[in-house]
Amino acid sequence: MGAVVLVGCSGSELSAGDKANPSKLVVALLPDEDAATVIQDNQGLAQHLEDSLDKEIELIVTTDYSSMIEAASNGRLDLAYFGPLSYVLAKTKSELEPFAARLKNGSTTYTSVIIGNVDAGIDEFADIEGKTVAFGDPASTSSRLFPELALAKANLKSGENYQAVFLGAHDAVALAVQNGNAQAGGLSRPIFESLVEAGTIDPAKVTIIAESTPIPQYPWTMRSDLAPELKQEIRTAFLDLNDQAVLGPFKADGFATMEDTDYDSIRQAGSVLGLDLGEFVQ
Repeated sequence: MGAVVLVGCSGSELSAGDKANPSKLVVALLPDEDAATVIQDNQGLAQHLEDSLDKEIELIVTTDYSSMIEAASNGRLDLAYFGPLSYVLAKTKSELEPFAARLKNGSTTYTSVIIGNVDAGIDEFADIEGKTVAFGDPASTSSRLFPELALAKANLKSGENYQAVFLGAHDAVALAVQNGNAQAGGLSRPIFESLVEAGTIDPAKVTIIAESTPIPQYPWTMRSDLAPELKQEIRTAFLDLNDQAVLGPFKADGFATMEDTDYDSIRQAGSVLGLDLGEFVQ
């Protein structure tokens, strides 16, 4: 199995038959944490897919969400693990379809949180006025879209009531708030909890200000033009997966079926914020 951190080369042209059922599948993982760690943590997934599909698996982590969306639009990704917003953005530019999402405690939803620096006295929305708020990637659902939506509903607008900074990854947001480089920030609650559990974040220094409404889980997607029999084999490989060593990095109990309509709430949130999802990523 292969593993690379960047998407760089376009590769050779494949025939239609080879493209529909290639001997190697390029599998992209979301760059929401350190890329090398993401690759290392998912070697078990790569081995599971190689064994299940009898194909070579190449794991990749792109430099950011935009480059992952662009790689999908160019047909360079066979499978991709998107965030909900980055999936919706990619869907406007690419022929891809969601087929599974993380299942945890019987649910295929999660939440994001807005956190504040304790020493700076950031305990509620009103305390954020005039402060710096850290987000992850501009195309992140739980580290941009839903935190920004919650702030807007509290009459706090970026550039008017607070200064937004984008740090790329969820862990970078949490560390920035803990270190006081930003007074508040937004990120995925599961990632925040994992950072606290690992001792990276001290809950005495960072407090949760607000939690979002439920968000549909990160979707696994595949190219729409893959062969039907391969698509079914891929679905089965994920939906029947019960190996905790493979599921561990996803903090998942398994994967459940998801469809495009499950992400309509993301489109609605983007509309509330006035985002043109078709033009959001160039």
